[in-house]
Amino acid sequence: MTAITKRFTDALDYARIAHAAQFRKGSNIPDLYHLLGVASLVIEHGGNEDQAIAGLLHDVIEDCGEPHRALVRQQFGGAVAKIVDDCTDGSAEQKKAHSDAEAKRQDWTRRKLDYLSHLAKADDTTLLVSGCDKLHNARAILVDLENPEVGEEVFKRFTGGKQGTLSYYHSLAETFTRRKTPMAPQMEQVVARIHELAKASKRRGFTGD
Repeated sequence: MTAITKRFTDALDYARIAHAAQFRKGSNIPDLYHLLGVASLVIEHGGNEDQAIAGLLHDVIEDCGEPHRALVRQQFGGAVAKIVDDCTDGSAEQKKAHSDAEAKRQDWTRRKLDYLSHLAKADDTTLLVSGCDKLHNARAILVDLENPEVGEEVFKRFTGGKQGTLSYYHSLAETFTRRKTPMAPQMEQVVARIHELAKASKRRGFTGD
């Protein structure tokens, strides 16, 4: 049983303030919705409080900047900081370093390939939080695909485009299944449905093409 203490509510407030001006891609939904969703999935799949807190904070370096790396460690401890670091494929500053579309795409491809390699050997503590993050994102993509007012237009929100996004999520699902991560069966089902709706010509591992 996961005990939730004031540390969790402190982390929730930290996330609320850090992400206050940020919204989900293509929507008016605050990013906090996603962070709460990931933390909830972590608890649902047996994660402890450190993992749930990391679920709340997993995007803070990517979306809000490098200074949060030290602040998370200082306020929430080394265990939480390690998971947050492990769930980060690039800081906000690194992502802003590229201005033109092709440079952004190449950077996106490199980061995703590196992240997949990282997940192949990451510890189970990190894998659960990462898997819950990717599951929540995949479910959001599926909801938009099933919405006739959005459909495949959803892929225009992503730097990797349609094929890059499909390939990346397929490779993520394969990795979580191979590592026997608790949420892997749900991830497999969601990703399979995304491919079905997107009418992908074939499934393949992520190559960035």
